[in-house]
Amino acid sequence: MIIAAAQFTARPLDIEANVATMTGLLTEAAGRGASLVVFPELAVSGYELAAIAADPDRLTLEPDDARLRPLRAACRETGVTAVVNCAGRGPVISSLVYGPDGELLTRYDKQCVTPTEQSACFVAGTGDGRFTVDGVRVGLLICFDAHFPELTARAVADGCSLVVASSLYGRSGGVEERAEIFPALAKGSGVPVLLANHVGPAGGYTGCGLSAVWAPDGSLLAEAPEDAAGLALAEI
Repeated sequence: MIIAAAQFTARPLDIEANVATMTGLLTEAAGRGASLVVFPELAVSGYELAAIAADPDRLTLEPDDARLRPLRAACRETGVTAVVNCAGRGPVISSLVYGPDGELLTRYDKQCVTPTEQSACFVAGTGDGRFTVDGVRVGLLICFDAHFPELTARAVADGCSLVVASSLYGRSGGVEERAEIFPALAKGSGVPVLLANHVGPAGGYTGCGLSAVWAPDGSLLAEAPEDAAGLALAEI
């Protein structure tokens, strides 16, 4: 199975434009053989915490939100499964997983909310996220979740043989942080780990890109560039 981490520079609070960009990346990944495409944390709106909390009626989404229809249609047209990260009611930071028929497979709300997110009134989820694609059971993480190996260990114990994380790691410290955490997470869990990260301005940060996939031994299988939109694809 080929999996893809997609990265781009989200336009702040422009849901329609971001969905269009994500749809293009999904279609490109499908053309390159991907069965699964994962997008960064809050890719749909950009990582705009205060603005989302101030205007939740417009900037939080439910799985059937009409603005997500182009992505769901692309899943149907290409047969690809997509992990789409956005703000949900709460507010929470949510990964919505749409299957190859465009229907919702699962929803996962970020469990390990950062102090910055808490101060913007985001709340923590309470359940784990799991889904299956091409016979592979997948565990979901969202950024800071990856800093708590017990969440990944729980996914592996629950039969997951792949873990994927929608994230935001910035240029200031983020390059080193992701290089420390994700190879160790893959090696420690014994399963491949995928990171989908922002590139360029993202809220008060500048995403460092470098979306990647690591093998179960912690070695790097694929990596996107540090300074441009694109895909990291790997066969697992």
